Amino acid sequence: MKKWPFLSLLLFALALGALAQDRSATVGNDEKKAVVDAAAAILEKEYVYPDVAKKMAALVRNNLKAGKYQLIEEPRAFARKLTEDLRSVSRDLHLGVRYAPERIREERSTDEASRKAAQEFQKKLDRIDNHGFKEIKILNGNIGYLKFNGFSPDQEAFKVAIGAMAFLANCDALVIDLRDNGGGSPEMIQLLSSYFFPGEPRHLNSFYYRLDEKTEQYWTQPYVPGEKLAETDLYVLTSNNTFSAAEEFTYNLKNMKRATIVGETTGGGAHPVNLRILNDNFGIGVPYARAINPISKTNWEGTGIEPDVKVPALQALDKAHLLALEKLATREKDERIKTTYQWHLDGLKAELNPVAVTEDILRSFAGDYGPRRITFENGSLFYQRENGTKMRMIPMSEVLFRFEEIDYFRLRIVNKDGRVTGVEGHYDNGTIDANPRTK
Repeated sequence: MKKWPFLSLLLFALALGALAQDRSATVGNDEKKAVVDAAAAILEKEYVYPDVAKKMAALVRNNLKAGKYQLIEEPRAFARKLTEDLRSVSRDLHLGVRYAPERIREERSTDEASRKAAQEFQKKLDRIDNHGFKEIKILNGNIGYLKFNGFSPDQEAFKVAIGAMAFLANCDALVIDLRDNGGGSPEMIQLLSSYFFPGEPRHLNSFYYRLDEKTEQYWTQPYVPGEKLAETDLYVLTSNNTFSAAEEFTYNLKNMKRATIVGETTGGGAHPVNLRILNDNFGIGVPYARAINPISKTNWEGTGIEPDVKVPALQALDKAHLLALEKLATREKDERIKTTYQWHLDGLKAELNPVAVTEDILRSFAGDYGPRRITFENGSLFYQRENGTKMRMIPMSEVLFRFEEIDYFRLRIVNKDGRVTGVEGHYDNGTIDANPRTK
């Protein structure tokens, strides 16, 4: 039997494949019976929970007998209804029936040339998608950011992951964005997780397989290419779209108290899936195993993972960035480094909580300050030093301003006895240079 761990991505592919089919196709009563009988038999034999499988099989057989599927002629609608009925018993979001004749024909093909061509095409698609890795950068304050949308099993993906970790090796904290990650391979989970633990291997997760009646364990690897980030603060971003293997990664780190989870409760899918063919037109994704966490002794199936810090998914990155800077600034003993963290923390807080300053006050700041000039234009202040770039001044307070173009510099207005007497240039290394008002 060909097994596809955490196959939510494949089920999604099946759904897309269905869209390419002939919209005029219909499903007759004989085919419905064949599909229901085949699905019920496979579930009873293979579904991870035998008692639940019997209940699901009984439900769809009874529904068929009662004529509840008789008026459904459109094949996709029939597949959706079967999926809905099966999930009403199991609550298992990995379980699903799909109408996908082309995909099934590919699976059944014995033509080696066709199979090889299909594999090569998939490899090209994976490469175009960069194996799910979408963004890597350093946020202000030396906070690393890594966004990837799938735990790819492809060996080429492992090279990308290793390169990403090398890029992030010098970060003081790391944000891993799984808000759009639908799952994938436990081997990729194992590789990435191994960067976050020192020393001896740590037990990440286990899978119990019903048919084989065996348990397979996954542990961190003692060696990884490049530097480990074993002491680096970790933050994992989640949404209700975070699913399957992305949830395992999150659940492992949360239970091991290795990361702070920020965002929304995840989707709740903890069962690896095997694609099983029902007939020429329909297939079913059958969860054949279950995750068993070595700490909780259970998993996240049907419940999802509650974040440590619950915020809407769209706000999760800003919140994690803020938490990382606050922790680094509080912990740092070297005042010079602490000043740098605090600088970026103040800047981020100002971005998240914009300050409004009246036009009368802004106008009062316009003028010349030696080589520096401030002008008031269309409701905003603009700053220019000699022949340098003119930049809009963004208020952080009534007298302190930041700039989009340069993060290392801010400008403070100096007041004395109610009069604007000068400006001070503030730099992220603690340096201040001042100029009196000259005009």
